[in-house]
Amino acid sequence: MPSIIQKISSISARLLRRKNTLGGATQPSAEAAAQALEPSSSRLNPESSLLPYTPNALPPGPWLVFAPHADDETYGMGGALLLAKAQKIKTHVVVLTDGALGGEAEGLVALRQAEVQSAARELGLASLVCWDEPDRGLTVSEALIDKLCAQIKSVQPAAVFFPGPLEAHPDHRITAQLVWRALQKIEGQQQQNAMHDTAEATGSETAQPPQAFSYEISNQNPINIMLDTTEVIEAKSRVMSCYDSQNSENNYEDLVLALDKGRTFTMPPEVQHCEGFYHYSPAQRAQPLQAVTQEIIAQYF
Repeated sequence: MPSIIQKISSISARLLRRKNTLGGATQPSAEAAAQALEPSSSRLNPESSLLPYTPNALPPGPWLVFAPHADDETYGMGGALLLAKAQKIKTHVVVLTDGALGGEAEGLVALRQAEVQSAARELGLASLVCWDEPDRGLTVSEALIDKLCAQIKSVQPAAVFFPGPLEAHPDHRITAQLVWRALQKIEGQQQQNAMHDTAEATGSETAQPPQAFSYEISNQNPINIMLDTTEVIEAKSRVMSCYDSQNSENNYEDLVLALDKGRTFTMPPEVQHCEGFYHYSPAQRAQPLQAVTQEIIAQYF
């Protein structure tokens, strides 16, 4: 007579066979499913298709940089702005929020505005505009998109910069979405104007949309171009010191320098610090930012 253990084993085996033949088709075992999901290393994209291996030239100017908070323009791309200053490229910065939640200091909003004005002088900005959207309260709205559109049309930049879509801070990510939507809206208007001009046969030229770049602030984001900031890293450190109210809250200066140093992983040895950016193609800019970001991430799998 079979033992209790043998009976239990027999029943378990029958149940397992029944589970693996649902719908009349044999289902893969857990081990087989895991093996199927595991990619072959030979099929994955090499590092060179994911990261730049040589520094790039500066994008054409003028530049328009959208910063969620006063300091993001410096922490994120202060080196690039200093390089632009040296090459006499006009740079403009818009700070979206009042930064009221960035610490406990009395009169923090006014203090942060004074700090960004000092940084602007060091960076050689052609203009600085500070809006008063609520800190950690940015939302994607048509009113704010239109406000960004007006700023872009006023400056008429050749390149627009915004935070990377994978930034941790929600204001950074909302700023990316706002700028993306504003650029799409402007491009749509330009296309409509071009069609109208063609119909009217005016012969007038339609303005080219600015190039779009995202930059890193707090953490690494997708990048496809790298700017060598080795020669200006000491100057960037001096500009970062303008932000006493923020540097007293966290070791931001050390964190930024570590991020810039880490970006040299694929660079030649003489490149000691870098800032990474993503340059979006016209085809990408026709899609939602979320879809573009997912496509970029899919290249890692």
